Amino acid sequence: MDYVYGPGRNHLFVPGPVNIPEPVIRAMNRNNEDYRSPAVPAMTKVLLEDVKKIFKTTTGTPFLIPTTGTGAWESALTNTLSPGDRIVSFLIGQFSLLWIDQQQRLNFNVDVVESEWGQGANLDILASKLAADTAHTIKAICIVHNETATGVTNNLAKVRKILDDYRHPALFLVDGVSSICALDFLMDEWGVDVALTGSQKALSLPTGIGIVCASPKALEASKTAKSVRVFFDWNDYLKFYKLGTYWPYTPSIQLLYGLRTALDLIFEEGLDNVIARHGRLGQATRLAVKAWGLKNCTQKEEWYSDTVTAVLVPPYIDSTEIVRRAWKRYNLSLGLGLNKVAGKVFRIGHLGNLNELQLLGCLAGVEMVLKDVGYPVKLGSGVAAACAYLQNTTPLIPSRI
Repeated sequence: MDYVYGPGRNHLFVPGPVNIPEPVIRAMNRNNEDYRSPAVPAMTKVLLEDVKKIFKTTTGTPFLIPTTGTGAWESALTNTLSPGDRIVSFLIGQFSLLWIDQQQRLNFNVDVVESEWGQGANLDILASKLAADTAHTIKAICIVHNETATGVTNNLAKVRKILDDYRHPALFLVDGVSSICALDFLMDEWGVDVALTGSQKALSLPTGIGIVCASPKALEASKTAKSVRVFFDWNDYLKFYKLGTYWPYTPSIQLLYGLRTALDLIFEEGLDNVIARHGRLGQATRLAVKAWGLKNCTQKEEWYSDTVTAVLVPPYIDSTEIVRRAWKRYNLSLGLGLNKVAGKVFRIGHLGNLNELQLLGCLAGVEMVLKDVGYPVKLGSGVAAACAYLQNTTPLIPSRI
């Protein structure tokens, strides 16, 4: 039973953790196993190959670390860099802020490029910094692909082009926590050196696996990186990869079986179809917001996120009350505004194993909450706008044709 019971299902529309599909829940409903038995290494070997597909890499080396996205951040940094190394890092919202804080606490020399919250990374400044860095003192570029606090998606292909234009050897490190498996992510094509995600986002698993994928260049950098690392040390994993046992310490058996099923569901739908579905859900949500007469926190269409929409509210409304009332009255979980946008936005997460009708239920709930808090929304307006779009764009389910 829920700790605080409410009838029916909780409508979970925060941008992570997300809904867990029933086949994944059933797959995890199992006893512990000996991870040193032949079965678990055999499963792990296939999992590592299949995980590469969600990063769209053939050359990367993945690591399944029992951690959250925060631990995956630390793994990416400490395995490739040394204390004092200069990093260019983009501050565009709460999660990029937290990663920068980690970078600074790990004693890197962080060159922060800050944008107004609601804007994407200022890549013109990146270009000027790389142009001036003829001595190649910049060792890494760190960027959050999809900033969930503001619903902003950055253009990673453009970052790679700038690096190539200036023939700069800096490592390219990407937080893909709320993008990978939902937005198109082309690790090899974009020349990403370390990419990372978390199991509780678009993979639709419980929290507990930080998935890191390292390019050959990143693995080479790890041989000389002097940052202290123990739990997150890739070398420990690589030793056990060579032995064929794969695990330097105890993994969660239940999460491994859950990951196996989550990947099977994604591959059955087709990764490109999954990405297209997220595109539909993102656009439907934005059309609903427009129909309500509200604005998106994201300031330009080029930065719109297909996994989360941050909705600006009028000054006379506290967005925290929208989130509180949604949960208390309608069993609907929405995302709070964080830090600089606290009280100013609420967030609708639309990522993971989610379909069109589930989203429409959320949008209907948001309309009722807006009415509750005194916003003059026309009931049904956002739902109608989303319905009209989805009715014209939603394909037949491939497995049911």
